Amino acid sequence: MPYPSQLLILVLFLGSFGECRNKHATRERRWTGAVETQKHGTSLAKKPPDVTKSRRLKTEQLLKVDDHDFTMRPAFGGPAIPVGVDVQVESLDSISEVDMDFTMTLYLRHYWKDERLSFTSTTNKSMTFDGRLVKKIWVPDVFFVHSKRSFIHDTTTENIMLRVFPDGHVLYSLRVTVTAACNMDFSRFPLDSQTCTLELESYAYTDEDLMLYWKSGDESLSIDDKISLSQFLIQKFHTTSRLAFYSSTGWYNRLYINFTLRRHIFFFLLQTYFPATLMVMLSWVSFWIDRRAVPARVSLGITTVLTMSTIITGVNASMPRVSYIKAVDIYLWVSFVFVFLSVLEYAAVNYLTTVQERRERKLRDRSLPCTCGMSHTRTMMLDGTYSEADTNSLAGYTEAPMVPEEVVPEKQEHMVVHMSMSSESTATKKKGIRAFKKGIYQNTHAIDKYSRMIFPGAYIIFNLIYWSVYC
Repeated sequence: MPYPSQLLILVLFLGSFGECRNKHATRERRWTGAVETQKHGTSLAKKPPDVTKSRRLKTEQLLKVDDHDFTMRPAFGGPAIPVGVDVQVESLDSISEVDMDFTMTLYLRHYWKDERLSFTSTTNKSMTFDGRLVKKIWVPDVFFVHSKRSFIHDTTTENIMLRVFPDGHVLYSLRVTVTAACNMDFSRFPLDSQTCTLELESYAYTDEDLMLYWKSGDESLSIDDKISLSQFLIQKFHTTSRLAFYSSTGWYNRLYINFTLRRHIFFFLLQTYFPATLMVMLSWVSFWIDRRAVPARVSLGITTVLTMSTIITGVNASMPRVSYIKAVDIYLWVSFVFVFLSVLEYAAVNYLTTVQERRERKLRDRSLPCTCGMSHTRTMMLDGTYSEADTNSLAGYTEAPMVPEEVVPEKQEHMVVHMSMSSESTATKKKGIRAFKKGIYQNTHAIDKYSRMIFPGAYIIFNLIYWSVYC
């Protein structure tokens, strides 16, 4: 009995397994039929493919980057490849007279054709990439001649753009800040104009391999109208090109960006020219001060000299140490000479005044000493000056004959005077002495009178010549 029961169970299991298999086949046929109905039915149920998932693979296959050797230039072994260049100046950051350089930020764009990058396109649209693809293809090796520092901006990523067209034309653009040397001539500073040049050239390829040129002539250079500098006025931007020769490597195409700058003069008028002129005019005030006011005239002269020295030092501190004379040096040093001559003028006046007073004192000493006979012989000791009370006390004395000049010593400090009583003679002597003293202290020296006209006149003539030559 056990065997028939086991056989019955086996038959039932096989029957159920076959039924399940038939159901699965029917369900699979139904699903397949539904799919075929979607394919041959309406197009609204068709789901578009996600092309972004295969973009990287298509780009590599489309440009064929891995199928070519991009370490060589396009058309290697053939004629020189033309590379057009245009520049857009974003800003002119600074001009340094001390370092004799300038800093400029610009967009540098290159145009060339590389058939190795051509691809088929039904829409004829270009493909744009960032700096990552630049490392895999050939790009021109343009550098800045006479540059001191330069860098490509990298915020937030490297400011590099590569655009490839279906026919193989390439646009390569980058944003660069460069500091380059500028040979400046300061012989007319600060009334000068400076012309600076930014030079572009291929580093490795001579004119036989790469022909560098301005893509649209002078229109290849564009500038922002808002560019301005604090000390300069931008007058002109223009482009030129020529060949540069190196004895060891050959001829290279070189492109030039030339710009002319004219310096603003108003700042230097306020900071240099006006203060120097005022110091010169201030030194003339001493010509109207009494020549016996030694502290006033000496301190005024020293103050103006030191101020002029400070102005000259301040101007030269912000300038390079050139071996020639600048226009501002001429003006400042001539002004310094005028100030210094005003000090020497007072030294001459003081010296000549002292000499004149000595002579006048000698003449006075010769005219005053006398011996006068008196009816009642009376003798008085005088030191060359006497008061009104002393002269009044001598009234009534009669005048005696003059003692010979040899008798009285020339440098004596005291005089012996014998005077007789005579009121008329003493009054005349008193008036003469007062008038003599008044004339000495009130009359101005002739040098001061002439200096009041000569110094301003000469300085005005100098200014007329200076500004007519440099302006």
